[in-house]
Amino acid sequence: MSVRAAHNTPIFLAADVRAIEAAVAAAPSPPQLMEMAGLAAAEVARDVSGGTGKPVLVLAGPGNNGGDALVLARHLKQWNFNVSLVFAGGESRLSADASSALRAWRAAGGRIVEALPKAQDWGMVVDGIFGIGLEREVTGRYAEWIDAVNRLPAPVLALDVPSGLQSDTGRVMGCAVRADHTVTFIALKPGLLTLDGPDHCGDIHLRALDLDARKLRPARGFLIGREVLDGVLQPRARNSHKGNYGSVGIIGGDHGMVGAALLAGRAALKTGCGRVYVGLLARDPHPVDPDQPELMLRTADEVLKLGHLSCLAVGPGLGQMPDAAFYLGVALESPLPLVLDADALNLVAAGPRLAETLRARPAPTLLTPHPAEAARLLGSSTPEVQNDRVGAAIRLADIFNSLVVLKGAGSICTAPKESWHINTSGNPGMASAGMGDVLTGMIAALLAQGVNAKTALLAAVYLHGAAADQAVASGAGPVGLTASDTIDAARSLLNHP
Repeated sequence: MSVRAAHNTPIFLAADVRAIEAAVAAAPSPPQLMEMAGLAAAEVARDVSGGTGKPVLVLAGPGNNGGDALVLARHLKQWNFNVSLVFAGGESRLSADASSALRAWRAAGGRIVEALPKAQDWGMVVDGIFGIGLEREVTGRYAEWIDAVNRLPAPVLALDVPSGLQSDTGRVMGCAVRADHTVTFIALKPGLLTLDGPDHCGDIHLRALDLDARKLRPARGFLIGREVLDGVLQPRARNSHKGNYGSVGIIGGDHGMVGAALLAGRAALKTGCGRVYVGLLARDPHPVDPDQPELMLRTADEVLKLGHLSCLAVGPGLGQMPDAAFYLGVALESPLPLVLDADALNLVAAGPRLAETLRARPAPTLLTPHPAEAARLLGSSTPEVQNDRVGAAIRLADIFNSLVVLKGAGSICTAPKESWHINTSGNPGMASAGMGDVLTGMIAALLAQGVNAKTALLAAVYLHGAAADQAVASGAGPVGLTASDTIDAARSLLNHP
């Protein structure tokens, strides 16, 4: 998936898009949004079709998404494309705009069939079956259409959202079109960018239809893009030393899990932190990390007593033994910025007193749960979290008075009572052990270097995914990509954006 949109491009829920459309419709001499959307989509179809001369199959559904498809079909026909249009929505139930689009299609000489044509060598398939209003499982005829589209070898262009994909959450509603391109109108929708959206949308083309959505409706969601790294760290003065770049203390690494703490430490070091102390819970660990001897390995107790730390990170390899809960409690009482990951989150979920201490912290706290950890913190289930990732992240931030990244495809970042953000970097190779430990170290390093908590979270999340993308581009994955592969790639991106 690729998104052709800049950092902080707004993202709107379906209800917000409907409100924008209503505001436009209520204006004097309102623009014809369906005509504009259909034309914009036709232009994308023309541009990505490759000029093969092969026929184009257009599927139009029963709602306004089908109306957009009718307008697209008319324009393609007028541009001498050979268009076959399938429509079976019931003409009497069409909206006024969609009915007008159907009449215009017929006036242009277009024909309609109600069943999918027999197999042909299609140059492109256009999916205009369902749009952002879908709230039920797709069954029957339309499910058969979707299955047929997914079996065709032709490239697929989806209008607004791939049919069967819930536009607010990215859930597949029984079945969904797997598109090569999606042209989405007015604004980005969260379902395109998170959960199953990235596996179904292909390349996303945003067409605003000459509207400034933010002037019509306040935006609550935003895209995290490459520009988040611009200026996140200031150029270093020649007359500086390691103390100018902060000191991170990492608490974790119980027996059998020391590697997690070391990964976090290595990531913090190579994300620019001046000094990194790794406080291990394991008894008799190695006195030095042979692959990164710059790390200072201590006991957890020794690290927590250091007076010059800039930031703490607790959780990588921490375990859930009584000592782990004790050291987490000490860290929660600290006045330092704090990153919590892995078993630190599980201990909070299981410990009401730890949770209460977390909520009361005046210093910035950043939580980095994956969906299962988020479910434990919320007292729900992993499917419930995944069915509304944006909502789950918002609830976590508000309940625990913390900044949150809900990890996964299209990670969600938010802060209490603030906007939410969806990350666009990363790839499936990141489904690998230790990735979360590396992210924890990156966040801690930025915090230690004086980056404010929200910027540190957004920048580290994007950097982590972008580093994985760079590693894959260099041949290190996605199959077999390791957490260690992303650390050097992240350092390269910070120095050579």
